[in-house]
Amino acid sequence: MSAILLVEDEIAIAETVVYALQADGHTVRHSLDGQQARAAVLETAFDLAILDVGLPDISGFALCGELRRYAPLPVIFLTAQAAESERVLGFDLGADDYIAKPFSLRELVARVRVVVRRGVPETAIPEAKRAGAFEHDVDGRRIRYHGSALDLTRYEYGLLAALLARPGAVLSRMQLMERVWEDAPDSGDRTVDTHIKTLRGKLRTVAPAIDPLRTHRGIGYSLDID
Repeated sequence: MSAILLVEDEIAIAETVVYALQADGHTVRHSLDGQQARAAVLETAFDLAILDVGLPDISGFALCGELRRYAPLPVIFLTAQAAESERVLGFDLGADDYIAKPFSLRELVARVRVVVRRGVPETAIPEAKRAGAFEHDVDGRRIRYHGSALDLTRYEYGLLAALLARPGAVLSRMQLMERVWEDAPDSGDRTVDTHIKTLRGKLRTVAPAIDPLRTHRGIGYSLDID
């Protein structure tokens, strides 16, 4: 099963694509524009992005470049313009495939299978940083624990990444707020506590007998990687 990000502002097209891909066994998250797509890649690790070229707030070409700053993501472009110059531009930007509207859903599903099977070129995959039972793919914003990929929200990932950057060190709530919630200054100290609780639950799902998160009452939190 592959996780696919679909960025398409035409609801009717998006609904049929989502249905076809889900019927083929994929999970699909639909975003209407670039803003929603940026938020999606911060929360979820996708195996493929399908981008409409003509989005309301940004071109699909420009969005492709932005999303790939977070991860080496395979991309299929959808476009109403079948001009050769546009197709060439798409491939020059690193597109894995290019499909002109209107298109056959069967053909789209088949092309998705090919791109997903091909995956990201091995040379584009950064080496994960290992710290005890953790493997941290910084560029891909992914963390594995005891070999299992963690399904983390944006802030859970930021919190664990901050603690992984200094294993064993005690970070205060204020330090964690500054590093993880810098774009949400109105969040309170208890936000850290809440996310520590949910993060601890996800770690225990992988290894129930181990709790690597240490609570230092009145001070902050640390991560034990031994």
